[in-house]
Amino acid sequence: MNGGVHRRQAVTAEAVANGDRAALARAITLMESRRADHRETARALLQELMPRTGHAVRVGITGVPGVGKSTTIDALGSMLTEQGHKVAVLAVDPSSTRTGGAILGDKTRMARLAADPNAFIRPSPSSGTLGGVAAKTRETMLLCEAAGFDVILVETVGVGQSETAVADLTDFFLVLMLPGAGDELQGIKKGILELADMIAVNKADDAGAKAKAAAAEYKAALHILTPASSSWTPPVLTVSGLTGQGLDELWTKVLDHRKRLEATGELAGKRQAQDTKWMWALVHERLHDRLTHDPALRKRVPEIERAIADGSLSPNAGASEIIALLGL
Repeated sequence: MNGGVHRRQAVTAEAVANGDRAALARAITLMESRRADHRETARALLQELMPRTGHAVRVGITGVPGVGKSTTIDALGSMLTEQGHKVAVLAVDPSSTRTGGAILGDKTRMARLAADPNAFIRPSPSSGTLGGVAAKTRETMLLCEAAGFDVILVETVGVGQSETAVADLTDFFLVLMLPGAGDELQGIKKGILELADMIAVNKADDAGAKAKAAAAEYKAALHILTPASSSWTPPVLTVSGLTGQGLDELWTKVLDHRKRLEATGELAGKRQAQDTKWMWALVHERLHDRLTHDPALRKRVPEIERAIADGSLSPNAGASEIIALLGL
């Protein structure tokens, strides 16, 4: 079906750069296609659009289940479009191959942004791997930038390693937390706190005292960790996605962080490191494609697996044969 869409109306770099939303949606679908000809076309399209990318503020947003990520993103994104920004929201969920993703739920929860002509909401498929998440989400992000979106909000829908994948895509990583730190603080992964450029305690509208107490505990927890940047100490704020309380201060902090990292050259260095990680994610993805689609491998791999299972071939020897079949 997608192939038919592309045959009827080719996607041009000019259409995407002119902000044609239908062209942007088709370009993203082209990027996500598994067909070899689509992928080749997508690579050429992205290469042509690359000079128009890189200008957006890229913010990753994560949080524990029930923290109100979508409500907060809806309020923050709406505030930014009212200020004249164009906002793209990308949802990352490594489990989407099992669940079918969460984009319909996101559009329901982000009612204002879903109807906003200056906003664009899109899921990012996992392709079955976290590397796939990183590659496809990054390509989608770059296409959105080329289409004129100057704020990219990347939401982690799943939990676990998706936080690391999103942190490797963005300039600023925001962790949303619930009021009433207490036992919850004990369950926070140290790694997530180390990734955080800011912690925002949400739902401060109906739990003000608890939110302030939680903020104090998170602030104390951050003091024992080494900041990712020597020029930035992660702040802890209280906000309300429901009422919009504190979101203006939150955005001011995001921009302050950007200015500081631009001044020291850290932002450029961070993005260069992300480019390298992106390249390796694509290498892994293409090797995985070879493993799953190469006719000779598809025929031989089950035989190798059976030989390993019955003990006639060692795992080391089996791996060497597969690598040899790949021509590596």
